[in-house]
Amino acid sequence: MSQPALAPRNAFVGVFVVWGVAFLASIAVGVFAPEEWRVSWLLVVFGAVVLLSFAVQLWYGVTQGFIFRVACSVTGALLLTGLISVGFGLAALVPSA
Repeated sequence: MSQPALAPRNAFVGVFVVWGVAFLASIAVGVFAPEEWRVSWLLVVFGAVVLLSFAVQLWYGVTQGFIFRVACSVTGALLLTGLISVGFGLAALVPSA
C-alpha cells in the first residue's frame, strides 16, 4: 500500500512549461528561419512540443488526469504556435522599407 503525498506538486506546471517552450521555440523559428522555411520549421516545433508534453506528464508520474493534461498542453501549444505563425505571416505581407 502506498502512502498518499502530503503536499502533491501541481500537475499543471508541466502544461505551462510546455506552453512556454512552444512560445519560445515558435519565436525563435520566426526570427532565425528564412521565410520560405518557417512553416516547415513550425511543424517540426509542434511535433517536438507534442513529444515534450508526453514526456513531461509521464515524468510527473500521476495517472489521474493524464489525458486531460496532455490535451491541454498540446491544444495550448497548437494555439500559441498558430497565433505566432499568423503574426509572422501578416508581418511578411507588410513591405519592408
